[in-house]
Amino acid sequence: MHDDTHAGRRRFLALAGTTFAAVALGQEAAPKSPAELAATGASSPPDGPPFGEVKQIHAGVLDVGYVDMGKPRHPAVLLLHGWPYDIHAFADVAPALVAKGYRVIVPYLRAYGTTRFLDEGTPRNGQPAAIAADAVALLDALKIKKAIVAGFDWGARTADILAVLHPERCKALVSVSGYLIGSQEAGKKPLPPKAELQWWYQFYFATERGRMGYEQNRHDFNKLIWQLASPRWHFDDATYERSAAAFDNPDHVAVVVHNYRWRMGLVEGEAKYDADEAKLATGPAIGIPTITLEGDANGAPHPEPAQYKAKFTGKYEHRTIDGGIGHNLPQEAPDAFVKAVVDAARL
Repeated sequence: MHDDTHAGRRRFLALAGTTFAAVALGQEAAPKSPAELAATGASSPPDGPPFGEVKQIHAGVLDVGYVDMGKPRHPAVLLLHGWPYDIHAFADVAPALVAKGYRVIVPYLRAYGTTRFLDEGTPRNGQPAAIAADAVALLDALKIKKAIVAGFDWGARTADILAVLHPERCKALVSVSGYLIGSQEAGKKPLPPKAELQWWYQFYFATERGRMGYEQNRHDFNKLIWQLASPRWHFDDATYERSAAAFDNPDHVAVVVHNYRWRMGLVEGEAKYDADEAKLATGPAIGIPTITLEGDANGAPHPEPAQYKAKFTGKYEHRTIDGGIGHNLPQEAPDAFVKAVVDAARL
């Protein structure tokens, strides 16, 4: 989820206690019909045409699984998912952007879906700078010089980092929950008890019990995160199962656990990213055209827009999306996300 800076962990999951108790007791709501889903603004079951062909390409240390839609000569958009989600978060966004004249690239992040490490000896590193380096390597492999970068959760943090470290590769930025760049030092600072509570899974992953528990129960664990992070999104089982397949990647647990342990300073990253992490630790401003988004019912830890507005020094807009929209904003409110991408490119 989002970076554990002081600003990013002030809000608590308003409905977390109720939702968690219901899930713990096995009291999940019955699957809703398409009509009921439409009435609540939720996504329909995934019974339409396939999202897109998943291709593979060697990029950096990875064999990346990705969807590539639209004409190669059209302006490129790189869409980045988060944890615990996958490329299907953009299943409605990508075709809509193609219809508007864009080429859309949607990769599985390292340790998701069909993305694999090329070398068994490569560290299963989840630190933010490494994931950003993956994105640059993919653009290089696809010979894309510049793209609009957009994402949520880990994907938003990655997009933010690209905008700082490689602004020449970014035409514009769309970032759900705004400025998510942090550091290990920031992650070591204690927070008030209520703020610490919302990061329960981070502390769980810090233990061997947590690693084993996630290994054994990742399917149900991640479904719980979906419910807590988007308390008013009534997704059905088919929608979740479509994305849950991406968590069966053999390196998924190792990378996720490393990501959260790295943030708390419990494990080391790779030395080749030290200079990048040192720059990111200063909290650098983002100067490229940017639109930040926030759902009005985001149940995951996230900063308030007023706290990060000053971090965007170029052309900038913030939009709060109403209607009970939670953490997975591109899947819950695809039209708003598409509009933000199109508008950011015109800032």
